[in-house]
Amino acid sequence: MLKILGKAASINVRKVLWTCEELDLPYEREDWGSGFRATDDPAFLTLNPNAMVPVLLDGDLVLWESNTICRYLCAQAGRDDLLPSMPRARAEVEKWMDWQMGDLNNNWRYAFMSLVRHSPAHQDAAQLVAGISGWNKMMGVLEQQLQRTGAFVCGETFTLADIVLGLSVKRWLMAPMQRPDYPAIAAYHARLEDKTAVFAG
Repeated sequence: MLKILGKAASINVRKVLWTCEELDLPYEREDWGSGFRATDDPAFLTLNPNAMVPVLLDGDLVLWESNTICRYLCAQAGRDDLLPSMPRARAEVEKWMDWQMGDLNNNWRYAFMSLVRHSPAHQDAAQLVAGISGWNKMMGVLEQQLQRTGAFVCGETFTLADIVLGLSVKRWLMAPMQRPDYPAIAAYHARLEDKTAVFAG
């Protein structure tokens, strides 16, 4: 059986849990991370030297990086609807997954750490303003894409890109800050809200 190491509150762990639900895959999960077993524990570091969750154990295979884990699970299950096998369609899904992990994450990090985690190291007023502005700007990119598709990130059907970006949308909407009125994102969030308890949580 698959084993997932990481606390369920982690957005990156929730990507993997949601993917497992979509694939109807049984798994065991162990709590690791802040508030639970520390990821700098030598036993954890032998699995992921970056000391980050999640980690997936599938037999003798050890995987880290949440988006990679999700891709692997979909490919193993042969779920072309979530992760297409044809190069062009697959690249479209992976493009948005990589955008989420790179551009979007880099823009929300300071504001999230300041406003939600209340990190003492992230309380500079000017950097917070810039962080909120950058976060909202990146969400504007997603708003434009959803206006074009009228449904999900890559078109009319739900894909792996919607798992990673759906959770990012929820994080943005829950952050205690001012944000633009993005109607396509609001409609997208409503479409996803009843899909899984992982998203709702």
